[in-house]
Order: sequence, then structure tokens, then C-alpha cells
Amino acid sequence: MTKVFIGGSRAVNRLNPLVQARTDNVINQHFTVLIGDANGADKAIQRYLASKGYNNVIVYCMERKCRNNIGQWKTKRVEAGKDKRGFEYYAAKDIEMAKDASYGFMIWDGRSKGTLNNILNLLKLDKKVLVYFVPTSNCYTVTSYRDLLDLLGKCDEDARQNFEKYFSLAELTVLQPVGRISTA
Repeated sequence: MTKVFIGGSRAVNRLNPLVQARTDNVINQHFTVLIGDANGADKAIQRYLASKGYNNVIVYCMERKCRNNIGQWKTKRVEAGKDKRGFEYYAAKDIEMAKDASYGFMIWDGRSKGTLNNILNLLKLDKKVLVYFVPTSNCYTVTSYRDLLDLLGKCDEDARQNFEKYFSLAELTVLQPVGRISTA
């Protein structure tokens, strides 16, 4: 059974027609949607799936309670451990979704390190990611670190410098064969 990890930036609160159409493709193929419980893109996707009456959804939550589960779907609770806080705490849930997914669909504003981390997690697991990149209003298929570096080249300089603080992006080209980013 195909499972799609859909996620994105908390700054994204509405889905444009292209994102809706890509989500409709997932629905029409009866894929299982794996989604987080955060505000922003997670909540917007949840609203859209609920409006379509789509029930093949699993909401991933941290430990005790889901922040958002609009469709009252099945949940998977993730334990992070007592030593994790903030970004690392919620990233534990995202890692589980990446492991469980067949591939990813990320709605990225080009600034969210959490969404970039999701893309990296999926690539580390050799899973393809479709990225709707908000700044260009296009979808890009990312199948390699080279593809991701090409997409990062579309981000503004401040965002790239911020990402470099958290991720060793310069090292990515030596980790995987060169691919070509394509508009999907």
C-alpha cells in the first residue's frame, strides 16, 4: 500500500489550486496520507482532506495529544524521549513519518528548516519527494541531494545561511549521485 507523507511550512495556511490538484491525485489513487498535527500546512491539508471526506489518513502526534486532527482520523503517537526539546522534539514525529512513507509531498516556503529537514529525511531513506515551492509557485521532483541543492539555489541568501547553521548542505553533493531537478 502506498503511503504519502504530506507536510510543509507552518507559514503556509492556504492551499493553492496546484497543491489541491496534487492532493486530489493522492486521493484518487486511494493512497494513505501520513500527516502531522501542526498548524500551517499540516492543518491546511487536514482541512482539505476533511472537506473531501477522505478517510485514508493517519495523523502523527507527539506522545499524549494531537494538536490538530480535523477529520478525527486514526493517530500514531510518537515518543521523543525526555532529553528532546523544541525542534528535536517534533522532528522525532517527522522521522517516523519519513520511515513509514513510500514518498513525500512537501509544501515549502523556502524558509522552514522543519520542512527542509523532512525533505532531507526522505532523501536519506532513498524516497522521492515532490516539493511545491511557494516562492516560484511550482512543483519540483527531488530524488537526489543534487536536486535539493538546485532547489536551495532558488532560496534567498538569508535562508540558505540559516540552513547552513543546522545542516551540512555543502557536503550533500558527495553523498549521492548527481540528479537533475525537474519541474513536475
